Amino acid sequence: MSDNTTPSVLVISAHAADFVWRAGGAIALSAQGGSAVHVVCLSFGERGESQGLWKQEGMTLERVKQTRREQASAAAGVLGASIEFLDLGDYPLRVDDAAQDRIVSIMRERRPDVLLTHVANDPYNRDHNLAHETTLLTRMVAQAHGHDRSTTPLGAAQVLQFEPHQPEVCGFAPDLLLDVTPVFDVKVKAMQAMSGAQGHLVQYYTDLGVRRGVQAVRNGAPKTVSHAEAYQRTFPTVGEELR
Repeated sequence: MSDNTTPSVLVISAHAADFVWRAGGAIALSAQGGSAVHVVCLSFGERGESQGLWKQEGMTLERVKQTRREQASAAAGVLGASIEFLDLGDYPLRVDDAAQDRIVSIMRERRPDVLLTHVANDPYNRDHNLAHETTLLTRMVAQAHGHDRSTTPLGAAQVLQFEPHQPEVCGFAPDLLLDVTPVFDVKVKAMQAMSGAQGHLVQYYTDLGVRRGVQAVRNGAPKTVSHAEAYQRTFPTVGEELR
């Protein structure tokens, strides 16, 4: 861990907007708390996740990519994160050896304490599955002491899976309801930056934040909590007390 109070965060996002809808609150909360947060977008989501842009007359693939880059960069800036794009294509996403090596290098360079990514099995969008598998694979390689002896191995970074669009059919079982009430206005602003391509999702994820906030209070959070995001841990947590 970078220090005792500000764990660094790395987000592996299949498409250029996924990190905003699903983890914007966590990113903003972490950044405001002093954590370094970096987002890696495997693709721009240019073919399958840019419906609004493709409705514009004369739209081209390169214009969609550029627009998505600009929108996602603006959203990351609002949230307080740095961002980079690997441009691996979408529908389907394809992660080759060179891309895997790049992600391993990012992990060793940034040494995140927490990784945020997609669930393991999303039957609606297999790009998300590959992003999850890529995160686990590159984490494993980044931890190997025999890999690239000129860099330092990654530690035991937790992998938190953020909530998919259809959790009921993705086997999503959240064990963390993160209070994002103090930064939800920031998340909304970031979501609005992506609205040109997927404007219909702004209201959806605003409503979801409210529902998860209600559940957080039901599970012991203070009644002042109004918005939350749901996450599922991949690995056990370690503690010194039963709770």
